[in-house]
Amino acid sequence: MLSNNSPALPECLPGGMSVDTFLRDWWRKKPLLIRNAFPDFESPITPEELAGLALEEEAVSRLILERGGTYPWELRHGPFREEDFANLPETHWTLLVQEVDRWVPELAGLFERFLFVPSWRFDDIMVSYAPEGGNVGAHVDRYDVFLIQALGRREWRIGAKPLPAEEEVSVPDIDVDMLADFEADEVLVLEPGDMLYLPPRVAHHGIALGPCMTFSVGFRAPDHAEYLDAVLRRAIADADPLGSFSGTESAPPDHPGRIGEDVLDQLYIFVWDTLTAPVLEQAFGALVTEPQRGEELPAPEREWTGEDLAGALRGGAELVRAAPNRFAFVERHNGCAVLFAHGETYPLEPELAYAAPLIAGREPLNGETLKEALEDGDFLELLAVLANAGSVEVSGGIFSTGVRWDAES
Repeated sequence: MLSNNSPALPECLPGGMSVDTFLRDWWRKKPLLIRNAFPDFESPITPEELAGLALEEEAVSRLILERGGTYPWELRHGPFREEDFANLPETHWTLLVQEVDRWVPELAGLFERFLFVPSWRFDDIMVSYAPEGGNVGAHVDRYDVFLIQALGRREWRIGAKPLPAEEEVSVPDIDVDMLADFEADEVLVLEPGDMLYLPPRVAHHGIALGPCMTFSVGFRAPDHAEYLDAVLRRAIADADPLGSFSGTESAPPDHPGRIGEDVLDQLYIFVWDTLTAPVLEQAFGALVTEPQRGEELPAPEREWTGEDLAGALRGGAELVRAAPNRFAFVERHNGCAVLFAHGETYPLEPELAYAAPLIAGREPLNGETLKEALEDGDFLELLAVLANAGSVEVSGGIFSTGVRWDAES
């Protein structure tokens, strides 16, 4: 029997609270401060390296200047130039860089500490740096977030519970989305290694007490409108292009403008028959795994076949998942499964359904973990499709022919 490639789930949060207690009493309900959640914490990225990352074209970065900009609360978008940082004021500005986990593997490892939440819920790890007084104003987010203090000290002014949407009033005519009238229920000062959990829509305002850096481990949940849009796109793709609605017109209408019950009945039946479980599942799986913020998959340096991949893996290569949190799967009662990778859908027959948890898992994909699967031609064909799509990359190893392949060379 093949392993499902799923590691043991953490029983405790960083800091020691049991997962059961956290999910029952805190998750999506109220804020939680965990002191010294990461003892002796050392940041895997320095402020200088973060600024360097903000110079990259592919990085998603912002600068927010409360003071010292062209006008109050000025928002600037990257990529930046070195002189942009050289000309900043001494205080009251913030640099924010999204998806730093894509660039810093040690940072991506933080996700493993939160696997009590499904990995497809992981969004990204944003890193913010600010000198004295730097902040982005009081605001609410629509997602769960764990705020880890990585460097220096930051004061957090927070609400006690989620803010109803109808009570949210923003400051008009400024670049940033900021609450107009926020009164904190609690004020906390975080030191390096401390962690603050905030549920969606809990108002918060973080202010740097000297140079500081904060990691924001964010979780996403598609809103209803996003999901309905995905469902409709999936349904449209599967719809009969020649299908149409008409009435039976067995009798003259009692009013020329009336839409008859026979047409409405057709409509109800059509929608019911269209929105099947596979359509709903595939729409959701594709939505929660699609790349974010313009993220692009790396183009493979060669066209892979299943046979080539088998040779590479047996020779010591490893398949590295591109953005591991962009994989998910569903299992069906008939034994089939559907694998989702970076917004694409891969239906699997019962004989290949075992591949879904293997590929969407967290364990390495190499000749040892895939030893039995490498004898399966259908599995190798699936791997080749994923490799040629850029969802997995071949790294290191030696072909069975003795030719070395290294994706980084």
